[in-house]
Amino acid sequence: MKVTGDWLTAASTQAVFAALQADGHSAFAVGGCVRNALIGVPVTDVDIATDARPETVQALARAANLKSVPTGIDHGTITVVSEGAGYEVTTFRADTETDGRHAVVRFSADMAEDAARRDFTMNALYADATGQVVDPLGGLQDLEARRVRFIGDAQARIAEDYLRILRFFRFAAWYGDPDLGFDAEAMAAIAASLDGLAGLSRERIGAEVIKLLSAPDPAPALGSMEQTGVLHAILPGSTTRGLAPLIHLEQSADVAPEAIRRLAALGVFNSEELRLSKKQQRRFEQYQSLIPTAEPPLELGYRYGAEVAKDVLLLRAALLETPLDSAAFSAVELGSVQNCPVKAGDLMPTYSGAALGAKLREIEDRWVTSGFSLNKSELLG
Repeated sequence: MKVTGDWLTAASTQAVFAALQADGHSAFAVGGCVRNALIGVPVTDVDIATDARPETVQALARAANLKSVPTGIDHGTITVVSEGAGYEVTTFRADTETDGRHAVVRFSADMAEDAARRDFTMNALYADATGQVVDPLGGLQDLEARRVRFIGDAQARIAEDYLRILRFFRFAAWYGDPDLGFDAEAMAAIAASLDGLAGLSRERIGAEVIKLLSAPDPAPALGSMEQTGVLHAILPGSTTRGLAPLIHLEQSADVAPEAIRRLAALGVFNSEELRLSKKQQRRFEQYQSLIPTAEPPLELGYRYGAEVAKDVLLLRAALLETPLDSAAFSAVELGSVQNCPVKAGDLMPTYSGAALGAKLREIEDRWVTSGFSLNKSELLG
C-alpha cells in the first residue's frame, strides 16, 4: 500500500529524505502524517524517523545545505528546516526507563523497536520517500476498521505515560468508529490506572481536553471517560449530561464545533485546573455566568456579540432541556448590530462623572427593554 499527497511529494520533504539517505541511512515518514494520509484527513506536520543518530542527522543536513536545530537532541529529535518548513527527524528509539511522564531512551537501528514504544497501532505506521507503507505491528488493519488499540499490553503502555489515557479517548473521538465501542483491554487498563492521572501537569491535561472537545462528536468518548472515572479524576464536579444534547443542537443549527462552548456544557467545575489561556478562561467564565440568566436573544446579541450570544442560547437549551427557538439566532444577529442613539455628549453638561455613567446605563436599559424601538427624543424626554 502507498500513501500520496502534496505533503510527501513536496520538494522540501523530498530534500529531507534525500539528505538522510545520502549516506545509506533509512528515513520514513511516521505517525500522524501517514495515518491521516491513509484516511483522507489533511496532513499538517510531517515527522520523520531514521536509523541515523542525532549527530549524524545534523551532519547530513549540513552536507545538504539544510538548517538543523537540536530541539530535542537528548531524546533523538533534530528539527531539519527545508524551504522554510520544519521537519522533526527522530532517531529510532527504545525506552529504557519510564516514570509515567518522561522516558529515558536508547537509540536503535531497528524500526520494530521504535514502533513498539509508540502508543497506538494506528500511530506505528511508516512510509518511505515513495509513499510505500511499512506496517510492523498491524496498524493498517486497525486503522481501516477505525479501531483505537494500544500497542502490546495496554496497561504497560499507559504506565509509560499516563497522558495516554486521555490520548486514547481523543483518538477514539477523532478516528474511532463509535459503533464499535471502545477496546475492552484498553478500558480495563484505564480503569486500573486512574491514580496516575494525578501526576500529570495541568497544562498537558488541558491541552488534551481541548483537542478532544474539538472533535466532530466527542460525546461517546466523554461518556466513557465519565463511566471509567477519568472525567471525575481530571475535572471533579463535571458531568456529561448536557454534552450530547449540545452537539445535537450544534448540528441542527449548522454551528461548527467549539471546544470552550462544549467545556461549558460539562457543568460547573474549577476550569482553572486545565490551565486554559486567559482568553479561553474569560470565555468559559462568561458562558458560565450567562447560562442561568434570563437575558433574551436581542439583548444577548447587543451586549455580548453574535458569537457569544448564540453559544449561550445553545448551552441554555442543552443544559436546561428547553427547545431552541428557531427565531432566536435572527434576534441575536439583529441585536448585535444595534447602536444606542443616546451618547454621553447628549447628557452633558447636565450629567458628569459617575452620574453620567449611571444615566447612560439607565437610558440604555430602557432602550434595550423596548426592543430598540425608542428613538433618541423618546429616550431623552
